[in-house]
Amino acid sequence: MSRAYGGPRRQRVSPLTPASQIEANDIPGGRVYAVRAIERVCAVLNLLQESIDGVTLKEVADAAELPKSSAFRYLWTLEKHRYVERDVDSGLFRIGLGFLGMQSRHLEVLRERVRPSLESLRDELDETTNLGVLDGHHVIYVEIIESRRSVRLAASRGGHDALHSTALGKAIAAHLPEARVRELLNQAGMLARTAETITDIDDYLAELAKVRRLGYAVDNRENEPDGRCVAVPILGTRLPAALSVSAPEARFSMRDVEKAAKTLMKVAELITLSPDPTQEPART
Repeated sequence: MSRAYGGPRRQRVSPLTPASQIEANDIPGGRVYAVRAIERVCAVLNLLQESIDGVTLKEVADAAELPKSSAFRYLWTLEKHRYVERDVDSGLFRIGLGFLGMQSRHLEVLRERVRPSLESLRDELDETTNLGVLDGHHVIYVEIIESRRSVRLAASRGGHDALHSTALGKAIAAHLPEARVRELLNQAGMLARTAETITDIDDYLAELAKVRRLGYAVDNRENEPDGRCVAVPILGTRLPAALSVSAPEARFSMRDVEKAAKTLMKVAELITLSPDPTQEPART
């Protein structure tokens, strides 16, 4: 015989359950500790996390149920602490690099080490250069040095792109265990961005074998129908990262891609061999 116990039934509370939906009897002591300002911050961050392209100030204000002036002050404070980034050109807000946790210091150091090389590459090739790292099952653009040409191929700093359709993604994935690559692709899916996108896992794994053999990865109109990109991994660092050059395919031939790849590999090797200021010096 089952025995009935008195007292109120507890609600199963998920970490994603809004504080406003949690009843008082679900918290020890029957109290509700929700702080409205924190709830609003969580609403803003949840909105940003769900967006790849970024969100407008009005969308943030609506999500947080705030006037636009107050929403801007929230965003300004989050941006100050690197939890939010604002695209200067579009005005859109995105999740910032502060959420990369314990890796954030290494990420900042890597960015500082790589930026001069990206600038030199941009000046030499006259095309956009990028630094990307693996963030969840996407690639995040940590640094972008845009081409000075009026027509150029460029993502947004702090923006995300797919692992399977980008040269950066391929360069990084080529040096991950196969089981992890399969897991990441299963999580993200393999959406056909263009008619050239690889959408089969086995075909993608074969492409990664080619990347390891050549030492560089190519996005040949796979992420954008009119774009090409070449990337090389940065090995020997604490982060799964890669460098790339991207340009409109009309002026970036496959011969140009091969030349850029050789230059990128030399730069990546120099970065790998340069001292990492986050590492403790060897004791004598």
